[in-house]
Amino acid sequence: MKEPGTLLLTRRDVASLLTIEDCTTAVERVFKMYGEGQTSPPGVLGVHAKDGGFHIKAGVLELDRPYFAAKINANFPQNSKRFGLPLIQGVIVLSDAANGYPLALMDSIEITIQRTGAATAVAAKYLARPDSETLTICGCGNQGRVSLKALANLFPIKTVFAYDSDADQSQRFARETSEEIGISVEAVDDIETAIVRSDTVVTCTPAKEFFLKQEWIRPGTFIGAVGADSEDKQELESTLLSQNHTVVDMVEQAATIGELHHAIEANLMTKGDVHAELGEVVAGRKPGRSSLDEIIIFDSTGMALQDVIVAAAVYERAVGNGLGQSVDFGGENINRAGAA
Repeated sequence: MKEPGTLLLTRRDVASLLTIEDCTTAVERVFKMYGEGQTSPPGVLGVHAKDGGFHIKAGVLELDRPYFAAKINANFPQNSKRFGLPLIQGVIVLSDAANGYPLALMDSIEITIQRTGAATAVAAKYLARPDSETLTICGCGNQGRVSLKALANLFPIKTVFAYDSDADQSQRFARETSEEIGISVEAVDDIETAIVRSDTVVTCTPAKEFFLKQEWIRPGTFIGAVGADSEDKQELESTLLSQNHTVVDMVEQAATIGELHHAIEANLMTKGDVHAELGEVVAGRKPGRSSLDEIIIFDSTGMALQDVIVAAAVYERAVGNGLGQSVDFGGENINRAGAA
């Protein structure tokens, strides 16, 4: 059987095929599969570069057909100011896990943003108070925007505070998202004032020193800690993890590159102190929230299986819609998808 070629998909292609609602459903499914032991362990590799770094995340999933995906993401926090480029850039290679054929090569930005926001929403679904009405977003970039949209789909959010180290960015974020989702979004300069009033907090910054303090967090708060995805990044005071319930996407990964890494380095926690992996909660193997007053932290470092399931969905939709370019890497022909 001859494969039709490798599909090339741009960020615009991917965005046209992916919604945060569909992405959240897919990510919840893959966390459940992982929690039930239906998946092989995914892999991750980090490589440092001057002023940034690269992450390689890979995994295999048995869906309607077996898929393998590997994502190469570059993360350079000063890109916007220095080069006018996105903070995160990269590609995903999606292959047939039965024979190794490269099915697609697609831009990774949209998938990374949406699957990360979806993971925060899935975690909040199981770990946040169901009556959560006040949300603070720390970090007003694309990730903050998607996280807000994903959470607004699940909770009766009435008030949103937006904080960013760049005041112009937070003002623009507040103005645009207020119009987009129809919820009051207020840009704030004083993060403490916002946090002490919040039921839910999402941190999605490239910070290398913690800014979220234990003393600011009121009982019952859910914190989605998204920014720490390498060992030099930190957004939360480590006592927040050690003195409250900590749920992670993957223990080993969080212990190496997440907020958990810093708590372990400070001798405040061990891996055994983690309450659960999110997949265990979604699969019903461990409890999520057990009282209205407990503070719960979700340490999100980005699980490769999220990329696999979302990339597979994008590929299948692209094929169904005849979107993208088909390239025969073993030959010389380049055709539009679906062309003879």
